[in-house]
Amino acid sequence: MPTDRKEIRKLLKKVRPTPRIETSTTSEQKVDKIAKHFEEIMKILGLDLRNDSLQDTPRRVAKMYVNELFSGLNDNTFPKITTIDNEMKYDQMIVARNVGIMSVCEHHFVTIDGRATIAYIPSKKVIGLSKINRIAKFFSRRPQVQERLTKQIADCLELLLETDNVAVHIEAKHYCLVSRGVEDTLSTTVTSDLRGDFKRLPHTRAEFMNHCHSEAKMF
Repeated sequence: MPTDRKEIRKLLKKVRPTPRIETSTTSEQKVDKIAKHFEEIMKILGLDLRNDSLQDTPRRVAKMYVNELFSGLNDNTFPKITTIDNEMKYDQMIVARNVGIMSVCEHHFVTIDGRATIAYIPSKKVIGLSKINRIAKFFSRRPQVQERLTKQIADCLELLLETDNVAVHIEAKHYCLVSRGVEDTLSTTVTSDLRGDFKRLPHTRAEFMNHCHSEAKMF
């Protein structure tokens, strides 16, 4: 598993890429620049930035973009990953259900809100349970299309776990459909990436899809 930033960058280069360019701009510089440009956008819209409710909005938006919504563009925010040797020889499906997905559509910069079911069948490695959620969150925190996000999560888990027996299923509501355009408040989008036995073996695929469609029970 990756133990330092150099190894993490090497790992992430093997994951399906997000369209972006290299920049040497620091996070603080990004906040300053975005705040300046967003202030201009607000002025163009005719908003009065002298109002005490609006005057700090450009910097709030800039900090939100850099430190929260788009933090996954910074490889240094990739979570610390814990994997352990599969000494127990566990060879059945491990499933994380109702993994929260909160992202931003790269076409209109509005919310994608959904949940994922993520599974793998261990070979040599077992991953810490919370790390699956953290990986999903990391790749969600970028301007995204749902198809790429699904692939990025699967790519990362396959590399970390050294097995192709990985499956990712995401169902999400896209607010670019809700708040604009067709203005459909009911539809959701479903994407899946099934690999290894999840794709090859009908009974394994069926078991996973049953997890995806079953209602989770709260403890």
